[in-house]
Amino acid sequence: MRIRCAVAALAAAVAMVGPCSAHAQTVDPGPRLMNDPAVRAALNDVQLNEPAAIEEQVRLCEIPAPPFMETARAQAYADAFRRVGLRNVRIDKTGNVLGERPGRAARPNLVLSAHLDTVFPAETNVTVTRKGPVLRGPGIGDDCRGLAVLLAVVRALDAAKVQTGGSITFVGTVGEEGLGDLRGVKALVNDTLKGQVDRFVSVDGTGYGITHISVGSLRYRVTFAGPGGHSYGAFGIANPVHALGRAIAGLADIRPPAEPRTTFNVGRIGGGTSVNSISADAWMEVDMRSANPAALRDLDGKFHAAVDAALAAENARWDQKGRLTVTKMLVGDRPAGAVAAASDIVQRAVSVTRALGLPIELAEGSTDANAPMSLNIPAITVDAGGSGTGAHTLDETFDTTDSWRGTQRTLLIAIALSE
Repeated sequence: MRIRCAVAALAAAVAMVGPCSAHAQTVDPGPRLMNDPAVRAALNDVQLNEPAAIEEQVRLCEIPAPPFMETARAQAYADAFRRVGLRNVRIDKTGNVLGERPGRAARPNLVLSAHLDTVFPAETNVTVTRKGPVLRGPGIGDDCRGLAVLLAVVRALDAAKVQTGGSITFVGTVGEEGLGDLRGVKALVNDTLKGQVDRFVSVDGTGYGITHISVGSLRYRVTFAGPGGHSYGAFGIANPVHALGRAIAGLADIRPPAEPRTTFNVGRIGGGTSVNSISADAWMEVDMRSANPAALRDLDGKFHAAVDAALAAENARWDQKGRLTVTKMLVGDRPAGAVAAASDIVQRAVSVTRALGLPIELAEGSTDANAPMSLNIPAITVDAGGSGTGAHTLDETFDTTDSWRGTQRTLLIAIALSE
C-alpha cells in the first residue's frame, strides 16, 4: 500500500544540484543514459516486446500464489529466469527465487525484486480476462505486473547487449502480503544475500510513484478465553465476546496523531459456538501503522492498555466469576524508516523518470523495501507503470495502455543504480 504525495520540495532539492556540480554527474544519469546507443536499443526493445511481457504477466497471474503457498508460482518464475538467461538461478530455503546478471564488476550489487504472493486464498478463481486494453483478475497489477517487468528488463538488457557496471540480482520474493510479514525479503537481506546487497529496488503496483518512506506496522492477534457455558444456565460468568467488544471500543476511542500519520484497524474478528452459548474464546486481528517509529511505539502502548483494560473490566463486571485471560500474539512487525529525498538512490530514480517525461511522485508505503531500509541499505519501491484499480479485490484491473513506459523506467533505474 502506497500513499503518494506532492514533490515540490524534492524537485527543488534536485534542482539545487546544478549541471556545474561534479556530484550532479553522479546523481543525474538520465540524460546521459538516454543518449547511449545501447541503452536506446534496450528501451526500443521494451516497447517492441510489450505484448510478450503482458502475456507473461497473465500467465504468471493464473498460477495461484496465496500467502505461504507460493511454491507453484515460484517454480514457474525460476523457469522463466532460466529462459531469459539469468545465471545461478535458485530458490532459497524461504521460497524466494533468485537469478543473477553479472556486470563488469561484482559490486555494486543491485537487487531488483517483485513479490510472488497475493492476498487471495487458494480457492480463488485467478483466471484473467481481457477487454480491450484492460486486464482483469486478482493480483494482475499487484504484483504480477512487477514480475513481468523484471523479465522484460532482463530480455531488453541482453537484446541490446547492455553491460552494467555492477551486477544485478533479480528476485521474486514470498510473503510480502498480509501475514506474510515480509518474510521473504527479511530472509533475503538477513540470510540469503546478507552483506551482498548494495542497493535495493522493489517493483510493485501500478503507476509511476517512487516510495522512499517505509510505513512500519505492528499486527496482533488478540484472543480472550474463558470457561464458556450455556447462555442461560451459566449466565453471570465473564464472556470473551463481551471483553472483545470492550477492547474494540477502547481501541476506537484512541486518537492517534494526524502528523506523523498514524493509523489502526481491527481487520478481523471471530469466536463463539452458537447464539445460545457463552463463548469459550473470541479473537481479533489488529493492524497499526506509522512511518514514525516513536508514534508507532506510542500507539502500541495504547493498544496494550486498551486490551488490558477490557480484560479487567469484563472480569470485574462479573465479580471475577469464570475469570478470563487474554493473549496478544504479535503476527506482524514491519520496520518503519526512510531514505532522504535528496539521497543518491532517490535522485537517480527521479533523474531517469524525468528523462522519460514521466511524472515525479514521491510516496510512502509498506513494501518489501522496508526490510533493507531498516538495515540502512539504500532502498526504494517503484511502481511498474500502466494504471490499475481495485488492488486486493477480485475485480483488480490493469490498463495496458502505454504500460511499456513503466518497464522502460525500471530498465533505466536498474542501469543507473548498478553503476
